Amino acid sequence: MALRVIRLVIPSGGTAFKSVNIGHKAGVHTSSVRSLRYGWWTYALGERTTPRFSQYSKIISVDGNLASGKGAMAQKLADRLGMLYMPEPDTFYLDKMTKEKEPLPVAFNGMCSLEKFYTDPKAADGNSYRLQLWMYVMRLLHYSDAIEHLLCTGQGVVLERSPFSDMVFLEAMFKEGYIRKECVEHYHEIKGISICEFLPPHLAIYIDLPAEEVQKKLKQSGKSYLQNVPLTYLKGIEDGYKKSFLPQISKTSELLVYDAAHAHDVERVAEDIEYLKFDKGPWLEQDDITYHHMRMLVEDKHRVATLTHIPKFLPEITIGAHEYDENYYAYRSLPGKKYAPGYNADVGDKYIWLK
Repeated sequence: MALRVIRLVIPSGGTAFKSVNIGHKAGVHTSSVRSLRYGWWTYALGERTTPRFSQYSKIISVDGNLASGKGAMAQKLADRLGMLYMPEPDTFYLDKMTKEKEPLPVAFNGMCSLEKFYTDPKAADGNSYRLQLWMYVMRLLHYSDAIEHLLCTGQGVVLERSPFSDMVFLEAMFKEGYIRKECVEHYHEIKGISICEFLPPHLAIYIDLPAEEVQKKLKQSGKSYLQNVPLTYLKGIEDGYKKSFLPQISKTSELLVYDAAHAHDVERVAEDIEYLKFDKGPWLEQDDITYHHMRMLVEDKHRVATLTHIPKFLPEITIGAHEYDENYYAYRSLPGKKYAPGYNADVGDKYIWLK
């Protein structure tokens, strides 16, 4: 049974994975007690998406190599355009969206470690591929949160990295010998059956920073595990963006490319966006009916995560039934996990009744 399904009990409500940065949302949403959320009846009673859209009801993704300045640019651009900024998710994104008081153990977060990847990327236990696959699921949930916010409020979103660009990192890992060919094939299959359910960003922005400069910035970061990232790996990411991702994403999304020196000139970027026509891509084909179905998907985070599940054995991500049961029941025994939301005491598993 695959490691990625250890956490089967994922809250399915619309607020289950929302960032603390997301404000009030229009429409009918989840109640922790009554499980009230947007659904078929809401649509039948007149809830519509398109009336709340404006010029800046867009999803913008900012991509680039490690330490290229994606976060700083995305945040400044979101502030300039009055959009919501969503930082790049980490391995504990699930915990943050479910508002855990502190990150859960690694055993409940993909059994992977970012620090271990950079310290020992060729670890025999398959950590590198577990990390890549887990992060794809996190970015898929992150992107579904962005779409949900857009459809519920009409406010646009600027986010760091979309799941559409994940392949460049996988290919770079394979070229360096960090993962096996079977893992690449498995990832292609996983992404093929999941990413097709989501519309690409309206606009993709790429920050071009040479791999040599990226490596220099990583050495200056102060994080010990980033001091020895191979230049060939960083170069592989850069090549993947330029040779694969950018030509592909430009077919469905508007594309802007800036070198790192000009990426933080937000006024210039905002002016460039004003001149874009946004006259291509699947967003133009949507209407209130398709937006309704999209909202039904993105608010159901369990369904989003399940899109990445296929029955295939890989040593890197597969554990036995007994170990799975141990991990599953260990997770369910954690405070606040044993009963349904609204029926857990903060200090333990004491059952309480809420009217």
